[in-house]
Amino acid sequence: HAAIVDLSTGRFLLVDAPVAGLADELLRRSVSELLFSAGPDGNPPPRVRPVLSALGISGTPCPAWHFRTQEAHEIVREVFGVRSLGGFGLADDDAAIPAAGAILRYLRTTQPAQKATLAHLQPPKREDPGGWCVLDATSLRSLEVLSTLRGASAARPGAPGRSAPASTDPSSGDGSLAGIFAPSKHFPGCRTPMGRRLLRDWLCRPLCDLDRIVARQRAVSTFVEDRRAAADLGAALAGVQDVSRICSRIALARATPRDLVALGRSLAQVQALRAAVENAPALTPQRESLAGVEAALAPLAAEIARVCVDSPPPHLREGGLIRDGVDAELDQARLLRTDAGAWMAEYQARLIQEHDLPSLKVGFNKIFGYYIELPAAQARRAPDAFSRKQTLKNAERYITPELREFESKVTTAEARALQREQALFDDLCARCAHAVRSIHVFADACAELDVLLCFADKAVKRSWIAPRIVPEPALRIDQGRHPVLDEILENNFVPNDLSLGALAESPADGAPADSAPLALITGPNMAGKSTFIRQTALLVLLAHCGCFVPASAATIGLTDRIFTRVGADDALHAGQSTFMVEMIETARILHHATPRSLVVLDEIGRGTSTLDGLSLAWAIAETLAGASGVPAASTPRTLFATHYHELTDLEELLPGRVRNLQVAVREWGDDIVFLHR
Repeated sequence: HAAIVDLSTGRFLLVDAPVAGLADELLRRSVSELLFSAGPDGNPPPRVRPVLSALGISGTPCPAWHFRTQEAHEIVREVFGVRSLGGFGLADDDAAIPAAGAILRYLRTTQPAQKATLAHLQPPKREDPGGWCVLDATSLRSLEVLSTLRGASAARPGAPGRSAPASTDPSSGDGSLAGIFAPSKHFPGCRTPMGRRLLRDWLCRPLCDLDRIVARQRAVSTFVEDRRAAADLGAALAGVQDVSRICSRIALARATPRDLVALGRSLAQVQALRAAVENAPALTPQRESLAGVEAALAPLAAEIARVCVDSPPPHLREGGLIRDGVDAELDQARLLRTDAGAWMAEYQARLIQEHDLPSLKVGFNKIFGYYIELPAAQARRAPDAFSRKQTLKNAERYITPELREFESKVTTAEARALQREQALFDDLCARCAHAVRSIHVFADACAELDVLLCFADKAVKRSWIAPRIVPEPALRIDQGRHPVLDEILENNFVPNDLSLGALAESPADGAPADSAPLALITGPNMAGKSTFIRQTALLVLLAHCGCFVPASAATIGLTDRIFTRVGADDALHAGQSTFMVEMIETARILHHATPRSLVVLDEIGRGTSTLDGLSLAWAIAETLAGASGVPAASTPRTLFATHYHELTDLEELLPGRVRNLQVAVREWGDDIVFLHR
């Protein structure tokens, strides 16, 4: 059981995961620090060490009493101002409460500013472990969902699936799946930081619930079909900044004047956002969320716009945030500060007239302050009210009670003005802090609309289609294209078809060969085997995110997990060779794959001798195809790319379970041409 907090946005999640899958879950969440109960020596417990090693992050020991249930209950109730945790869906003996209490105590300790609070934290929320298509850390890395295997690299034209220096085309992003949705000169991408974070979360945690996937598809279809509504929504989202993190900075007393003004401008878009989706039934949840907070946020946005200038300063050390005419006390202090020159001129003229001293001057400098200056010839006629302040070579400087009083007012006017501006700024921040729950609802609605619009923009730009999602574990793709390489190569990418598993409308007996659940793919190097198998996994991933896919038609069965075993890697620090890592990952797939899983294997058995590798590959393929009397419907959909041509005999040995595919190659004169089909 783990508690995860993103202090910058206020998200507070409770996660239940098996020990073996905890590192994968934390990796998907981009966790950067792990708290654990300190032992007598202060070192991480044995179960924590492999997690820290796998993530490569720092571990922080905490006192063991922070994890005690009673103390955890106390701090959670105190922070959220409740008497019972039942309203959060948590029982008193919930196993995740100790972790939640420990993380709150740690935040209380590390955020000690006098004005800082944790008011921006959302109540702890346990996410349903079901309903998600699971990708472990290996699959995320192999499929290059968030980053490429070799850094910012893209595929070299003419050699699908192989790495090369990153393309200079801005539309190619960084070569990862997330990169194709990044903003560029030709593609708007997500307009808001919240949308970009949610897009990453959706790509790492696809759905596995048919109704939710279809609901997202309908929302994307709305923007694909109604481009005017899409343009209106895009314009409104462009005016929304990172309100989640701004709200967090306000609660932690770290907000700047620019943060406050940016928040006001962003919240002012609530009406425009609601209007943009007013006539879209598929977007009813987002519209209702915006309508529910509009009454609270619109007046707050208007008040910020009324009080604050349009171009705020970066800090309040010199003031300049509050408009003139907003506060009488502030205006008076500013007037005294700015009109000092006029008062000095009037005072000088009055002294000259009253005392007949035509050369008298009233001045100011930062060292001596305000003074009256008389030349030496007139100094003898200085009135008794003049007190000597400084003697110069050819002049004398004086001060009067009236000038001293004015100096006191002016020198304190700036401080009083800054103090008053700070008070008004703090008052606005307090109002924002009271509206933190509504602001979070607004931010979540903006993020969802942003990602859905991004999906629609990509579908329109690249002619992607809505896949048909079915409950049967089948897979039909016509003219499918690799989403990243298709972006880079554009019209030069060669599409491919695929058929795995049987649909309900397929005949139960004598199923055609193309309904086999395992496809064995052979072909020479550089021909496109890796591209084909990764392309399939990425299309399934996108479909489960509710996104359209690059194909002419697609029917995709619900998938509970996407497994991959691609490339060579080692873990020498853990005493694991390349072959050992390959076998461990493959064993994990064999133990956890279900009939609803998609398995992608590339060159299994190549890390050892030829005969041993062939034996391993044969046994693994037989197991995945269900050779031991297991019904074909109980085996996972599998793409198995290999150089062991002996495995092609499995098609005859396991009819209806294994189908042979080979990459087409043609001879042209003295050259060999890869058709990538």
